[in-house]
Amino acid sequence: MSMFHGMNISASALTSQRLRMDVVSSNMANADSTRGRLVDGEWEPYRRKMVTMEPNQAGGFKNYLHKAMGASEDIGKGVKVGNIIEDQSPFRQAYQPDHPDANEDGYVELPNVDPLKEMIDLMSTTRSYEANVTTLDAQKNMLLKALEIGR
Repeated sequence: MSMFHGMNISASALTSQRLRMDVVSSNMANADSTRGRLVDGEWEPYRRKMVTMEPNQAGGFKNYLHKAMGASEDIGKGVKVGNIIEDQSPFRQAYQPDHPDANEDGYVELPNVDPLKEMIDLMSTTRSYEANVTTLDAQKNMLLKALEIGR
C-alpha cells in the first residue's frame, strides 16, 4: 500500500460526490420542464435522474497476492459511479388548460422531480463531500508531519 493510497480513496469519493451534485442540480433545473425527450412521437416530461455508487474494485497482481497470502478482504480503491438511472415513478399531473402541453382534459404531465427530495439529496451529498475533504486534509497533515520527522 502506498502512502498516497488514502488520498486516492478520498479523491475517488470527491469525484463521485461532485457528479452526484451535478445530477441533483440538473434535476432541480428541470423540475418544471414538460418537454424532456421525444418518446413514440410525443414529448415526455423530464425524468428525475439518480446516481448509483459502487466500490471501485481493486485488481491486478497486488490484489491477487494479497488474497493468496490469506487476507480475507480486497485492498480498497475507493468508490466510483456505477450508473446514472432514471426514476420510473409516475409523472405529476396538474390542471392547466391554457398550457401548450395540456391534454384534452386540460391536464399537464410534469416531471417526477420533488424539490424536497432533491434538497435532502443535495445536503447528504454536501456532507459526504465535506467529510472526504476533512479526511483528505487530515491525511495531508499526517504526511507533512512525517516529513518533519526527517529534519
